[in-house]
Amino acid sequence: LAAGSTFCFGIAPVLGGRPLQPREQWAWIWGGVLAGGLIAAAGFARKRTANRRRELFELLMLVPAGLLLLWMSADSIGYALPSLSIGDRIQPPLLTAMLAVRALASLLAVVGFGLRFRARGNDLDRWLALGATLFLFADLHYVFSPLVSNRFVSTGDYLRLLSYAVLLVGVWRAIRFAEFGRAVAEERARVAREIHDGLAQYLFAVSTHATMLESGADPETALPQLKQAAAAAQQEARFAILALSSASGTAPFDAALRRYVEFLTADGQLEVDLEIDENVQLAPDEQIEVFRIVQEGLANARKHAGARHADVRIGLRGEERIVSIVDDGSGFDDVTVTAGQGLRNMKARSASIGGGFRLRSRPGRGTALEVVLRA
Repeated sequence: LAAGSTFCFGIAPVLGGRPLQPREQWAWIWGGVLAGGLIAAAGFARKRTANRRRELFELLMLVPAGLLLLWMSADSIGYALPSLSIGDRIQPPLLTAMLAVRALASLLAVVGFGLRFRARGNDLDRWLALGATLFLFADLHYVFSPLVSNRFVSTGDYLRLLSYAVLLVGVWRAIRFAEFGRAVAEERARVAREIHDGLAQYLFAVSTHATMLESGADPETALPQLKQAAAAAQQEARFAILALSSASGTAPFDAALRRYVEFLTADGQLEVDLEIDENVQLAPDEQIEVFRIVQEGLANARKHAGARHADVRIGLRGEERIVSIVDDGSGFDDVTVTAGQGLRNMKARSASIGGGFRLRSRPGRGTALEVVLRA
């Protein structure tokens, strides 16, 4: 509403080559005051909307209606409205009064968003409170240091521009956080399915072998199988914990990946050389997908390729970020052999973060896969 009133009543007429008329000046001021009041009311709102998309659409439809109502109101009584133009280096008292009302609305917005941040700890509320604070100082500057001419840019204008930048940063951070939350929820659901399909099967095997022992099965046959199933369940549980920690964002990416490699190589079956360039920056959703790609690649090298050594590199190459996994396993013919589910999963994960996926393998010469992300 504030942006619409500024453009429709403050910018468009000037672009048309004529000075602002009193009705346009008043419609502009009323729009700013009304927008300030709505922002202040939003700071004290505590109820969450049930259908955000629908209500946002309805709100966007109400903005043109509000602008039309402001224009019709100002146009109907335009003949009786005094001019708000600055003349003789004196700001009209009515303009000062309207700016004071807008400053009061900004003060209420600061209080509202500040209290809401204190109660909820929401990062967006903090940025909204900071932006409203800059709005308040800008409005106070307009009140106590009026413009001597409308041809100059005042300190209040710079403060208002800075407040818009702060609000944009807050909204950008909120969008990134929402995207990360969506990625975390999807990854948790996927890890839960893996736990059900993997860990649950090993625990079922442990229960089955224990029941066989109770039924009088040969201990020399059943006990080794029981120990093997228990060890596999223990390892799967460790991997699940690491996957959940990476999916929830509670563990730093490099620390979670190094811990995973430590668990994977603890039994000595596979040696992994891990190198992570500290200059590589990965977004939260990229961290989740890269972690799972490395996990899938090393699991394939260990279980299916019989590899004894693997190199994992996460670094930079020119303007690209590179994730590479190279093993010395049995390899396969990457031309004739159909990709398995693991490779399809890695390709899908790479595509989900806008990365390219490359695979090279030859029988008896190991496998090399590479994920390329733009810097």
